[in-house]
Amino acid sequence: MAMDQHKLRTLVFEKTGVKIDVDDPVFALVALNEAVLEDAVERHVAAIDSATRELVQHAREAGGLPPSRDPGQRHDGSSEHAPAALAAGALGYEPAPAGPVRAIPTKAPAITRRELRLLGAAAGIALLSALLVLGGQAAFSKPGLTPEQTRALHDADQLRLAIDKLDPKLRDEVRAQLQK
Repeated sequence: MAMDQHKLRTLVFEKTGVKIDVDDPVFALVALNEAVLEDAVERHVAAIDSATRELVQHAREAGGLPPSRDPGQRHDGSSEHAPAALAAGALGYEPAPAGPVRAIPTKAPAITRRELRLLGAAAGIALLSALLVLGGQAAFSKPGLTPEQTRALHDADQLRLAIDKLDPKLRDEVRAQLQK
């Protein structure tokens, strides 16, 4: 078996506290699981290889890849019939060599033009909102004083003038009484 049974025993004991023997039937299930997994992986690798071959063929037909060299020979010299035979070189595709790398700017401007436009729009909306509120307040508030308030202010002015005409001693007494 490809697995280390003693390592698995230790792992099971550490995780669950259950001691199992190397002859335990659970190892038969583990071996079966490995076999099923290996078969599934082989089928998936074959499907991926087939899809890659088809994709490379379509790319060649579209002119995106150069024509194939000897289809049985890979670019590393090994045969296509080797395990995991599908490599890019087996299909005549070799990636282009890396060219010079353009530096990526790492410092952005403090405020971009887009952000300035957004700030301007927000300021305009705030100003229009303030004008709308003030206009609504002016339109729906009652202008001026009520007639009772106007009469009370007139009477207060007359009372002040009358108090100012009194002699100083009496004026001081009246003002003291009004302060209470």
